Amino acid sequence: MPLFTRRLRIAKAAAHALRPTHTASLPLALRIKSRARICLDDGGEAGFILDRGQILRDGDHIASSDGRLILRISAAAEAVSTVHCSDALLLARCAYHLGNRHVPLQLGEGFVRYQHDHVLDDMVRQMGLTVIAEQAPFEPEAGAYQSAPHGHHHGHADDDHAHDDDHQGHAHRH
Repeated sequence: MPLFTRRLRIAKAAAHALRPTHTASLPLALRIKSRARICLDDGGEAGFILDRGQILRDGDHIASSDGRLILRISAAAEAVSTVHCSDALLLARCAYHLGNRHVPLQLGEGFVRYQHDHVLDDMVRQMGLTVIAEQAPFEPEAGAYQSAPHGHHHGHADDDHAHDDDHQGHAHRH
């Protein structure tokens, strides 16, 4: 089983010149791990051991320790909720409320995307927005979620309660 241990830092313009020996389409749950055993696109198995705290992004390349094997990472389609809106203020409010719940978000021109959750979908709909549940690649902002997300979902948007989790030094109430 091939083992990949080095992340290659390559400019996007130069990435097309690489000839990966393997490819893998991975959901976010695997791309946030520092160690994983994965299924390659050709059906084979491989593993990776990388430095902690980095998300593998679509188009990233990782190499074996000797550099002979190169794996190209693709973001796999997964269950997500996407909100499209031309009203930038309303979309910002949506992102604010989702972010306040520690939800990893993908932000794009006129849209917000998050991992599908029917409770969050209902909250967003109550804001007057339309939610599309779909299968799509998920590439959240790095920021606070550079390592594994520690989020927790709530089915009670307006309850006032405290958590025992100090959220890595930034305690607050929900």
